[in-house]
Amino acid sequence: MSDEQPPSRNSPQRSWIDKISQLLSGEPQDLEELLEILRDAREKHLLDADALYMIEGVLQVSQMRVKDIMIPRIQMVVVPKDAELETILPLVTEFGHSRYPVIDGDRSRVVGVLLAKDILARISENQTLKVHEIMRPLCVVPESKRLNVLLKELRTNGNHMAIVVDEYGQSAGLVTIEDVLEQIVGEIEDEHDDHEDEGYIFQRNDNEYMIKALTPMEEFDDYFATHLATDEYDTIGGFIVSQLEHMPKKGESLVVDSMKFEVTRVDSRRVHLLKLRIIE
Repeated sequence: MSDEQPPSRNSPQRSWIDKISQLLSGEPQDLEELLEILRDAREKHLLDADALYMIEGVLQVSQMRVKDIMIPRIQMVVVPKDAELETILPLVTEFGHSRYPVIDGDRSRVVGVLLAKDILARISENQTLKVHEIMRPLCVVPESKRLNVLLKELRTNGNHMAIVVDEYGQSAGLVTIEDVLEQIVGEIEDEHDDHEDEGYIFQRNDNEYMIKALTPMEEFDDYFATHLATDEYDTIGGFIVSQLEHMPKKGESLVVDSMKFEVTRVDSRRVHLLKLRIIE
């Protein structure tokens, strides 16, 4: 017969068992209580930090809607439906996207999607082909659609991008499958990102820089000869959030002395990338 005693009611082990039992029985628990249990598991080394981060992302995605992460229509890179393929090559080369919304008149009227691979396949045949002759049908979603539902639909239908419409049926922006996945796994970099170098700070020209939000404040101050570092934050991303007093959205900007910061990549939990322009 074993001499082991069951865990006492007040022991850490008993507390963990009680929480799991409470989760699996009785009425459904709220999201905060579930997250508390998962964070306890992380502290007890039952989950690693990356696994917890992704689980939190999955839970958050089920609570978020398309309007929370969409790229606003004013920031969309678009092509006119009547443009000839040869005239849009410079734009496609500059931005390096794989898909472009096709507009009829203005950005509120998106009528199709142009794939970069379709341009490459058809332009050698006839450079005067019009965009509308090779564009593909739209995937349209409302601003209110939940992200977990959107992700399932995009995967099922094989779409990588959807046009977001407002209550009047006009385009409000766009969202990609990558945007949704980044809410779960964090930033996904590709070969067209401007910050592929090994360091934190990448100079684009004489007065413009791309800066990773994880740049330590001391390194930022050394690079730009500034004195922004305090004990309140460790990184430039933390500095930006502290100054704005809220989690910024993509495109939001902040001017500090002669520097204009613009948030270029962000999710609902942290800032990833900033553009810095030195103001003359």
